[in-house]
Amino acid sequence: MIRIATIADIPEMLEIYAPFVETTAYSFEYTVPTLEQFTSRFEKYTRQCPWLVWEENGRVLGYAYGSLPFERAAYSWCAEVSIYLAPEIHGRGIGRKLYAVLEEILWQQGYRVIYSLITSENTGSLAFHEKVGYQYCATLHGCGIKFGRELGVVWMEKRSKEDALPSKFPLSWRAVVDTARKWSDILDKLSLS
Repeated sequence: MIRIATIADIPEMLEIYAPFVETTAYSFEYTVPTLEQFTSRFEKYTRQCPWLVWEENGRVLGYAYGSLPFERAAYSWCAEVSIYLAPEIHGRGIGRKLYAVLEEILWQQGYRVIYSLITSENTGSLAFHEKVGYQYCATLHGCGIKFGRELGVVWMEKRSKEDALPSKFPLSWRAVVDTARKWSDILDKLSLS
């Protein structure tokens, strides 16, 4: 089941994230954030963008979230997305479902471009993003070093179908999903309820 993440989910989300830091170059962090650091990140990002979790039998097994990739005002209509799944749910379509809901909220907020930044050696994530409609945008070659290797980052993007320029800044995600009715409307629209 997909739902909005809460502070209570942070330990389980951090448990999912830790192996990506410790054993892969998919995260450019060298050390796993502390619970306090991860909580601070969660609180900062959720001021404007949603964090979603996939829960089964009372356990969080995956999460996806939006964040703001740039600070200057003209970038206000850009969002960045990230997703992390426990190994046991890979290949079940859960990532696609999490992204579908996350993207729908971001579109309803008023974002016009969604980016995903992917380590160039993460071929599985590159294929996933292409499959769910992201297009190649740019590669930053050798922009990171981890585990004694120089790493690149691929920027992929998905653009809104809105043609008209926005007349206002993006809404808070809470304004989009602040009632059970709005939340169920989003899930119904995506046939996920």
